[in-house]
Amino acid sequence: MVNIGIVGVGTVGESVVQILEENRDIITARAGKEIKIIRGVVRDLGKVRNVNIPLTTNYKEVTRDPEVDIVVELMGGVSGAYEVVRDALLHGKSVVTANKALLAYHRFELQQIARNPFEYEASVGGGIPIIKALREGLSANHILEIKGIINGTCNYILTEMEQGVDFEKALKTAQQKGYAEADPKFDISGKDAGHKLLILASIAYNIDVKPEEILIEGIEKLTPADFQFARQFGYKIKLLAIARRVGDEVELRVHPTLIPSNKLLSQVDGVMNAISVVGDRVGETLYYGAGAGGNPTASAVISDIIEIARGTSTPMLGYKRPLEIGNFRLRPIEEIETSYYIRLVVRDKLGILAQIGEIFSRNSISIKSLIQTAQGEQVELFLSTHRCTERAVRHSLAQLSTTDFILRPPYSIRIEEE
Repeated sequence: MVNIGIVGVGTVGESVVQILEENRDIITARAGKEIKIIRGVVRDLGKVRNVNIPLTTNYKEVTRDPEVDIVVELMGGVSGAYEVVRDALLHGKSVVTANKALLAYHRFELQQIARNPFEYEASVGGGIPIIKALREGLSANHILEIKGIINGTCNYILTEMEQGVDFEKALKTAQQKGYAEADPKFDISGKDAGHKLLILASIAYNIDVKPEEILIEGIEKLTPADFQFARQFGYKIKLLAIARRVGDEVELRVHPTLIPSNKLLSQVDGVMNAISVVGDRVGETLYYGAGAGGNPTASAVISDIIEIARGTSTPMLGYKRPLEIGNFRLRPIEEIETSYYIRLVVRDKLGILAQIGEIFSRNSISIKSLIQTAQGEQVELFLSTHRCTERAVRHSLAQLSTTDFILRPPYSIRIEEE
């Protein structure tokens, strides 16, 4: 018998309880032991929940109960969840969590105090087994690149905008369908995807950085004109999370990205997630599936419980000893190199293009293509560049912003051709 205590019995927690009950036979057969939830922790005992387990508001009744073998943390947040998980680990419990924010800030610290299995498959990609793939299936490979669509809310909105729906209407529809929260900032700002990317990068490169140290941009500034440009030049726009090894550095970034429409990731629409991983021996592998929701996330949580029950858990971040070749450093944001799409709104005056070209030239930026559309006394310019540095683009746009012919703040989107 393996006894479980759940801290946080919301949508995912209820699904965990229900699946363990309804699929008890297959789960017991695969785990080799019966798995039983003996207590749940909630904030409000008065709220009606579709579960039949004892409930409490005191998490220590779970983390310090000698009968509890595994603590499942599903409460969300950072500080409160850290307190619960730390207490559980210090009292000799195994831990399963779906909390990407907790791991984005405390994964290495928790690894240091974990003496029993610590599993977190559900923290990235919902029901997609990407954590197991990186820690186990691809463990013979140096990971060259991870590139993924790992936020279903943003992917749904971008899919709608590709069909001509504006951002606000697409967001409202996502909220009505339950794909976006009432306060969607965490998703549309790119922060959710940034937290998930850091977890994957830790397994691939054993690199310890915080969300504030990496490039994270959201989808709030995209307009229908950006999608028109993308269609005209054979691209689609996706919010991509990218981890890429460059020598002894790793670049980590989350942002809207133009990707060729013939690439596999460009075909991932709606709320679905997909993650491409390139290993030095296996080449590219692709993982696709539901990235969120009660049942897919609960499925991943239970797979972790089964792993612990079997006694086959792997080290938390996938390393039993330090990564000898590594000591990878985070690549400075300004040194990241890619191609760019840039949108400018300028006064319709003679000589403006020459001035823009001069600013780009001074910053070693070469223009690849240019479209312009006139609207009254202003002109919208849509251009793409050859490969250049983030520093060069930021300097150019900052200089353009100080001119008297720029009517709106310049906007750029990175292009991934590979």
